[in-house]
Amino acid sequence: MSDNETGESYALAIDAMGGDNAPDIVIAGLDIAAERHPKARFLLVGDEVKLAPLLAAHPRAAAICTLRHAPDAISNDMKPTAALRLRRASLRVAIDAVAAGQAVGVISAGNTGAILALAQVVIRPMQGIARPAMAAIGPSARGDVVLLDLGANISCDARNLVEFAIMGDAFARTVLGLTAPTIGLLNVGSEDMKGDERVRQAAEVLRRSHLGPQFHGFVEGHDITQGTVDVVVTDGFTGNVALKTGEGALKLMADMLRQIFSGSLSGKIAYLLLRPALERLREWLDPRRYNGAVLLGLNGVVVKSHGGTDAQGFAHALDVAMDMVVHRFHERIQDGIQKIQNISVVNLEIAPGDGDSRLATTE
Repeated sequence: MSDNETGESYALAIDAMGGDNAPDIVIAGLDIAAERHPKARFLLVGDEVKLAPLLAAHPRAAAICTLRHAPDAISNDMKPTAALRLRRASLRVAIDAVAAGQAVGVISAGNTGAILALAQVVIRPMQGIARPAMAAIGPSARGDVVLLDLGANISCDARNLVEFAIMGDAFARTVLGLTAPTIGLLNVGSEDMKGDERVRQAAEVLRRSHLGPQFHGFVEGHDITQGTVDVVVTDGFTGNVALKTGEGALKLMADMLRQIFSGSLSGKIAYLLLRPALERLREWLDPRRYNGAVLLGLNGVVVKSHGGTDAQGFAHALDVAMDMVVHRFHERIQDGIQKIQNISVVNLEIAPGDGDSRLATTE
């Protein structure tokens, strides 16, 4: 179905042209999602010449989508400043639909820098949020864990970390279904005196807030994979390093197992014996299960799918976005921000305003 921009409301706007394997995997992913979300309506944005035959070949996807033509696409290597000027690109048109209230959120497997820039400029941060944060779900020994920020903010102050905790709490409740997710601040040690001033100030505010009963305190790098807490909060520089280190460690483990089981006859025999357990491990650590980083704190749901994912991975990222749409994610953040306002400690005051931390003159 074609779109005449009459103002119909959609759950999500889909950037059909973003990603290494777009638009094929996007349409195939929507075909999978149609079974899970048959009542949802999606605004599919992209080149109708390329999309029309794909939709004809995937009738389930076609049944839940309305097509809006966008002739241009933002390449993976395009700079964010250039992407901001490309107003007829599929990503820009999809994000414009969210800003105009035509869709609740947007999902794209395209250029990460362009998504961050366009989302912050066009959709804009929520009232009371100084800086949006990138969050994602990963595996741990005790189940899934939320990690944020993953690179949207290289440096952060205490207020940013507190807001990240509020957003991480809302995300874990919405997507993981946890009623009271535990929260930890990533630090160089678990003792109260460890870390710099901003981390210690953020910890003090969280202890005195409505999140106090859920706040575990400081956690270290190994606590992420141990599942010590459900939500790990840190600045974007540290979070991105932790994420890439974890991805590298998983790849190293997979490569080493491959070498062990294929390097000798005894290794091949061992693989046959261990194959059922290894298949369970592969399913548990399947990156498609964790596809979909989310930019939290904007006036709309923004989900970034991995650019190289397949249809199953894109469908999972869409599931994450739909969970946030259906389960009142933004209302949870607004409620948390209201509860945290006017909590102060020495040198730090969390208060409503333009989103900046304010230095207090008195205790």
